Amino acid sequence: MSENTQSPRKPRVAVVFGGRSSEHAISVVTAGAVLRAIDRTKYDVLPIGITTDGRWALTADAPERMAIADRALPNVSDLAESEQGGVVLSVDPANREVVYAEPGSVPKALGEVDVVFPMLHGPYGEDGTLQGLLELSGVPYVGAGVLASAVGQDKEYMKRVFTSFGLPVGPYEVIRPREWEQNPAAARKKIVEFAAEHGWPLFVKPARGGSSMGITKVDDLSGLDEAIEEARRHDPKILVESLLRGREIECGVLEFEDGPRASVPAEIPPVTDHDFYDFEAKYIDSASGIVPAPIGDEATAEIQRLAVAAYEAVSCEGLVRADFFLTEGGEFVINEINTMPGFTPISMYPRMWQESGVSYPELVDRLIQAALTRSTGLR
Repeated sequence: MSENTQSPRKPRVAVVFGGRSSEHAISVVTAGAVLRAIDRTKYDVLPIGITTDGRWALTADAPERMAIADRALPNVSDLAESEQGGVVLSVDPANREVVYAEPGSVPKALGEVDVVFPMLHGPYGEDGTLQGLLELSGVPYVGAGVLASAVGQDKEYMKRVFTSFGLPVGPYEVIRPREWEQNPAAARKKIVEFAAEHGWPLFVKPARGGSSMGITKVDDLSGLDEAIEEARRHDPKILVESLLRGREIECGVLEFEDGPRASVPAEIPPVTDHDFYDFEAKYIDSASGIVPAPIGDEATAEIQRLAVAAYEAVSCEGLVRADFFLTEGGEFVINEINTMPGFTPISMYPRMWQESGVSYPELVDRLIQAALTRSTGLR
C-alpha cells in the first residue's frame, strides 16, 4: 500500500506596500517591480496594500497596474479588491494566519505568512513601526529591524550615530517642531547664523522623509520661510544642511551568508532640468546615474568600506543604500543611508548590484532567503 505523501508547501511571501507617508506612490511602483520579479515556482505571494488612511487592503496581484503611467502615480485604493475590506495580521507569535474581513461578512482565512517583504518608504513603514508589529507577530521580514529602521529614517539621529562611529558627516542644523511653532523668529535666527558660518545656499528638508520629497534648495533669506513650510508639510521636524560641493556617489550594501558586502558605486551626475536630484528627476524623468562611478580603484575601495561601516554602525540587516559626497578635496562625506531604498529596476540600488553581478530577480530572492533564515526578537 503506497503512502500518500504531500509535497511541502512553498514559503508564503506577503508583499506589503503603499502606506500613509508621502512616498505612497513610489512604494506601489517598487512593489510592482518586486511582484514581477519574485519566482512564483519557489514562493507563494500575497500582495497587501496599505491605503493612505492606513487600511490594510487585499489587492490585485497586478504589477502592470502599479507603474507610473503618463506621469500619473499609482495608488493602493485603485488596486484594492474592495473599498471596505481589511487584512488583519495576528499579533500572536504562535499564529501567522492572515485574515480578511468585509463588514457584515464572516472573516476569511488567507493562510499563514512565512515572511513579509515590506516595500514601504517613509513614516509608518520604513521607520520601525511596521517592523515592531512584525516582531510582535513573530513574522520574519526583509530588511532592517526596529532600531536600525528608526535611526535610518531620522536623519538627525542617523548623523549622530555616524559621528559617534567616526564617520564623516557634513554640517547640519535641526529645527524641532516646538522651536518653529513657539518662536519662529529664534528658529529663523538659528538658521541664519548657520548660513553665516557655512554659506548659502542651504537645503531645507524633512528630518524623517525620503524620495527627495519636501526638499528645497534655498539661495537666500527670502526663500527660507516657504522652504520651512514645505518641509513641515511632510514632517514637523526639519533638517538644514549646507551645500557640499562635490560629486554625488552612492553605494549599495547587501547581506550575504558571510556578512554584508558593498556593490560597485554609482555617480549621480548634475541634473540639467532640475535644481538638484529631486523627486521628479528620480522617478518621473528617469534616473541617469553612471554605474559604475568613474572614481578610480582607490576611491571605490574607500566608499565600499565606508558604506559597510555605515551599515554596521546603525545595525542594519538585509540591505542599505549609502549616499555620499566626494568633495573637491577628495574626501568622502556620508549624507545618509536608506534602509529600504528605491527598488524599481531603474533605481540606483538594483542597478549597482546588477553591475556587481547580482540580477534583479536574484537580488529579490537573496533578500527573501536572508529574512527566512533570521528569527524575530533579540538577535
